[in-house]
Amino acid sequence: MVDLHTQSSPGTSSAAGMVNGTLRAAELPAKQRLPNGTDMAATDGTAARRSGVVVATADNIAELLAHDTKVQIAGVDCDGVLRGKVIAKDKFLSGVANGVAMSSAIFGWDMHDELHNPSTSLATAEQGYADILAFPDLSTFRRLPFDDDGLPFVLVSFGAASDPLPVCGRSMMRSLSQRLHDAGCRGLAGVELEFMNFRTPTEAGYNSPERSANIAAFLKTHSPKSLETITDGMFGYSVTRPVMNKRFFRQLFDQADQFRCGIEGLHTESGPGVVEAALRVSPLEEMADKVTLFKLLAKSIGVEENITPCFMAKPLQNLPGNSGHIHVSLVDHEGRNLFARDTVDANAPWDDIAGLSDLGRHFLAGLLDGLPDLMPVLAPTVNSYKRLVENYWAPVDVSWGLEHRLSSIRLIAPPVGKPSATRFEVRIPGADLHPHYALLAIVAAGWRGVEKKLAITVPPSATRAQTGEKAALLPNTLVKALERFRAPGSVAREVLGDAFVDFYTATREHELRLWREAVTDWEFVRYIENI
Repeated sequence: MVDLHTQSSPGTSSAAGMVNGTLRAAELPAKQRLPNGTDMAATDGTAARRSGVVVATADNIAELLAHDTKVQIAGVDCDGVLRGKVIAKDKFLSGVANGVAMSSAIFGWDMHDELHNPSTSLATAEQGYADILAFPDLSTFRRLPFDDDGLPFVLVSFGAASDPLPVCGRSMMRSLSQRLHDAGCRGLAGVELEFMNFRTPTEAGYNSPERSANIAAFLKTHSPKSLETITDGMFGYSVTRPVMNKRFFRQLFDQADQFRCGIEGLHTESGPGVVEAALRVSPLEEMADKVTLFKLLAKSIGVEENITPCFMAKPLQNLPGNSGHIHVSLVDHEGRNLFARDTVDANAPWDDIAGLSDLGRHFLAGLLDGLPDLMPVLAPTVNSYKRLVENYWAPVDVSWGLEHRLSSIRLIAPPVGKPSATRFEVRIPGADLHPHYALLAIVAAGWRGVEKKLAITVPPSATRAQTGEKAALLPNTLVKALERFRAPGSVAREVLGDAFVDFYTATREHELRLWREAVTDWEFVRYIENI
């Protein structure tokens, strides 16, 4: 339902994030001075180097932390949740080279710290949940804008660069980016996150000011249906609804810039209390980090405002879900879009791809071929599949089309878009996505199509509408999705590897077991009296 172009043509000054094929310096926040004399923003990446702003390195990190006593580090677990701790500055500086020990239980339990059952081979009781090493990635150095003292914050990767943990999303993304670099290109991505926002009640409810806000305690004694959204009604793209929570709305935008997960566009979506944030285009691995960091930011701002942002895919029945659409493109080392065709192909099999390059066509073919086997990393929870139903702006089949928002893959290309902005929007993921796994799967599947020179075998959605041809359906439950994901010879095994597929399958089987054993409100209401 959005039309946010996350890439611009070379030479423009659009907020879309590209100038002459490179990331814009406007990606970076204005520097802010803290009371201790340090800068709020320690910038990173290509844009940072070109803007002349100091980048954290092994040589200057001690100087950047001169006025600090501690650093917060965090890594991303297999559910996309940040896991971390605050450590003393000297321990952090030592850990830059030697790593910081963290329990492997991070990959041995679920998002509620319940140990996986069945357990995975990576973290087991037999091994005593031994430590693994987490290595700080200094390019991610920034300061927490919602912390009064601007606490330094650094993301970590699990395992050394020479021996990464095979399920560490950050390490897997780095490996894929290196493959693309060696082939003469790099990936760019933009992500649009929708999230429903609830007013955070106290333990006793909404009318007990003597107690602090605590949604977890509230849900122990109250139905989730008793939660109140911050606004009511369907007000997509409203210019008045944000005024009702203007401090929360403005802080999201401004602090995202300070936290270097900058927002390109922020607006209300159709649904009570729903907001959509389109994050600025970035290299693949940076975008995956930024999605995780934006969720941290939104939840942290929400604590101060007594608001709980909800990123689950389908919070409420009979309403649209929360999407997490992913835009991807490939550019060469000069920034030229590799999906764009130099001249329109008058002999294209379908008009939809007349402006799409041969490489782009192979990439699209790889996506279409891989989607059914990759669903568990695009839709990772039981709840994910309740969003993927007809009539709610969510895809249900293997489909694509030029500017077609009801398809799984929306092609954005000439004549509708600029050649330099040619890209694919993958509309399957919800806001519950693991950004590293999802981006990895999408780009790896597309690149497989390039390497194998796959041909597009699925007609575009507009053509199928004319001919009456039906598209193949995507798996519509996590059970069905796992069957394809873990099958011998699946595209998932080919592009993600057996070790990852076996590990991740075990974590999803754990999730399914908990779901099977749960007694839902629906069951209780339906059966308490009449059976």
